[in-house]
Amino acid sequence: MTSATPRTEPDLRHHGDAEVRSPGLVDLAVNVRTGTPPPWLREHLAATLGDLATYPDPAAARAAVADRHRRPVAEVLLTAGAAEAFVLLARVLTPRHVTVVHPQFTEPEAALRDAGHTVHRVLLSPADGFRLAAVPEEADLVVLGNPTNPTSVLHPAAAVAALARPGRTLVVDEAFMDTVPGESESLASVRDLPGQVVVLRSLTKTWGLAGLRIGYVLGPAPLIAGLAAAQPLWPVSTPALVAAEACSAPAALAEAEEAAADLAGHRAHLLKGLAGVPSVRVHGEPASSFVLIELPGAAAVRERLRERGFAVRRGDTFPGLGPDWLRIAVRDPATTDRFLAALDAVLGASPRTSRADA
Repeated sequence: MTSATPRTEPDLRHHGDAEVRSPGLVDLAVNVRTGTPPPWLREHLAATLGDLATYPDPAAARAAVADRHRRPVAEVLLTAGAAEAFVLLARVLTPRHVTVVHPQFTEPEAALRDAGHTVHRVLLSPADGFRLAAVPEEADLVVLGNPTNPTSVLHPAAAVAALARPGRTLVVDEAFMDTVPGESESLASVRDLPGQVVVLRSLTKTWGLAGLRIGYVLGPAPLIAGLAAAQPLWPVSTPALVAAEACSAPAALAEAEEAAADLAGHRAHLLKGLAGVPSVRVHGEPASSFVLIELPGAAAVRERLRERGFAVRRGDTFPGLGPDWLRIAVRDPATTDRFLAALDAVLGASPRTSRADA
């Protein structure tokens, strides 16, 4: 389904961190891995304090990211989080027909609209498991996420690659790709598709660096040069550059892979528990660090969960969803069991006693 941006807009600037600003809540609203940054990364960051009098030099970090993704250094741009990358793309590109595939992270559309672009939407259907749909052939800028926030659906790399065209810029937000074992559907290392294919990555989720602001863009060298020219001087701090280099090292990638495998087990535990709640529906096959659920009266349920100490992400700020949707971050089984018990209580169900065996 394709539509021009409607007059009544969801709040594109609402994000999960707004749900946890009250103290004492268990955070199921933000998709950052718990227990992060790990101690070794904290040590790397602390060691940069003696270098703060020197202006940042991105060379080593760019080389490390390029090596990780088997690309030339000229095809890598380090940014202050993926959010900066969206703004740069919106300001530098001059498309005639912009299409954003929704439901997805709302910052790309917000940045495009702020830059004066008219945005058209392709709304994926829950009835179809949020499977990737065709986009208008005239679209010369297409933006989508993979795996997609908030649906947690992982689109096949072949389906995403099929959207590439001569004369089209295809932007793929892979901020959560490192939550998928093997990063099996990533286009980060693919360089031979038609048109301009741009992949965005973030170190926020797996490494717990939301406050540090570090991400990067992978794409054709001429476009990367144009984006870099639009950045202010020294846009990425020395600690953030050190984090990008350290998190691209083989040992860090192995740790991320192990974390992704653990996450898959924890997600299965959450899904099995949710399957026992008659009023909850999960559409598609979740593949990332969060699960999107459809639940009648979700807005009221969310407030009652807060009263019981749990913060979950409202879904109505994502185009294509509405007030009956919630996004739940995947946590360890013990935390999940406490949440499921709270959900049972809120919905008036009998508390279950066999979660540990679920």
